[in-house]
Amino acid sequence: MRFLVFGAGGAQGGVVARRLADEGYAVRGLSRAGAAPEGVEPFRADLGDAARVAEAFTGVTHASVVLPLEFEPGRVAAYVRHVVDAAKAAGVRRLVFCTGNRLPVDETGVAAFETRRAAARAMLESPVPSVVLCPPLYLENLAAPWVRDGLAAEGVLRYPVPAGVPVAWLSHADLAAATLAALTRDGLEGATLDLGGEPVTGPELAAAFGARYEGVDVDAFEAGLAAAAGARTAAGVASTYRWVADRGHDLYAAPSGGAERLGITVTSPAAWAAARPWVTA
Repeated sequence: MRFLVFGAGGAQGGVVARRLADEGYAVRGLSRAGAAPEGVEPFRADLGDAARVAEAFTGVTHASVVLPLEFEPGRVAAYVRHVVDAAKAAGVRRLVFCTGNRLPVDETGVAAFETRRAAARAMLESPVPSVVLCPPLYLENLAAPWVRDGLAAEGVLRYPVPAGVPVAWLSHADLAAATLAALTRDGLEGATLDLGGEPVTGPELAAAFGARYEGVDVDAFEAGLAAAAGARTAAGVASTYRWVADRGHDLYAAPSGGAERLGITVTSPAAWAAARPWVTA
């Protein structure tokens, strides 16, 4: 088997590529800049270049797909079309798509959700056997400086989710384990699996770090993110937090069942925090 991992230069794709390589698989890592973890064959490509995407699939049997933080519907649809067409032509045996977020049951009008919903539908309806993974929020988000510094210096966990909203957090390592299982376990074709552990509220999350919780205004979060990622990306990401705050309080609380079906154990926030001494330094 040969695996192709999209976004191998980023946080989500990178951890998946490393896990597959650690398991002894031959892994090709696609990224726009050509970056890939050690032990992974780097492949430079832009998802807008259909020919280059097709070349990336040469000799590939299984593929893990994450999309860049792009939310313009036409552009995302083209990316997905290039991936599906290339996977079909290559005879890929399993395609695993990580949506990067849970998907609300009903349409929202939020491009960051709806482009991923359309992408998932396109892959599941394609001739390529596909599995869709829908993670909640990532614990690694809490390692961002604007969160980490408050934890370490003040004992305050600040995050742009209302305190009472329960969230089933997931670590990147658990995403990698879930993706490995989705790529290799039998009987999963056509499945859409929500990921995450036991949901916790903001104060319960903060307690795992020995801290107290403060919600962050989404507009302030967007402004800070824009300085690092650009205004368009920040607006797209912030739109999901705004929707959750306004009307999606149950998005991350719904029972997942995905971990059980994949045969993985999800790391709790307390266990994740215990492995990171900076949270109380």
